[in-house]
Amino acid sequence: MTAKHIIDMSGKVVVITGGSRGLGREMALGFAEAGADLVIASRKLENCEAVADEIRALGRKALPLGVHVADWEDCDRLADAAYDEFGKVDVLINNAGMSPIYDRPVGITETLYDKVLDLNLKGPFRLMANIGERMIADGGGAIVNISSVAAIRPKKNIITYAAAKAGLNAMTEAMADALGPTVRVNCIMPGPFLTDISKAWDMEAFEARARSSIALQRGGKPDEIVGAALYLASEHAGYTTGAIIRIDGGSH
Repeated sequence: MTAKHIIDMSGKVVVITGGSRGLGREMALGFAEAGADLVIASRKLENCEAVADEIRALGRKALPLGVHVADWEDCDRLADAAYDEFGKVDVLINNAGMSPIYDRPVGITETLYDKVLDLNLKGPFRLMANIGERMIADGGGAIVNISSVAAIRPKKNIITYAAAKAGLNAMTEAMADALGPTVRVNCIMPGPFLTDISKAWDMEAFEARARSSIALQRGGKPDEIVGAALYLASEHAGYTTGAIIRIDGGSH
């Protein structure tokens, strides 16, 4: 392994939404270990502060922000705060998301529908538009959207979530076209990962289902997404934009 093949994010500033837990926290710590400074955003400021402390313990700078990504003005506030603190953003990771439980489609209220679409789709759009333009002015950058295998494997219990993530896939390709040639926009489609959310799952039922519907016959470990995010954010992916990478254990 030569130095040029090692991903070094030293001097880079990374903004990550939904960065206080689950895959977001795992990616945030991974980028910090690679040398980046982080802006950690999620709705609960105290959770962001806890992750920021972990990042500072690694010798990196961190800015925790309580932000509701579903809110257009909050997205702009996040962008302004990041640039005020660090003067630039090299990498934006749109990770915040939600998939609420409901019984039948008719039980999805307009409020719930709007919440899902706003958080999973509207927020990422606004952040890509706002920060993407600033990246262009600064000479370039990288955006990584975190979608879901639900975008291509929609089921009855994730209708609005699947639609929003399918929209995020399409938006990834469109934004790659809009923000090129200096800003790259790519997407990761995770399958089921064993994050804190999985604690609410019926694990016996999940494991039985995994044996027949996932080639690797298990859920993902949170750190198994980090390498792909680092790659897409780094110069190693210099000729990669508009790409959508499945990390789902071979879900089918």
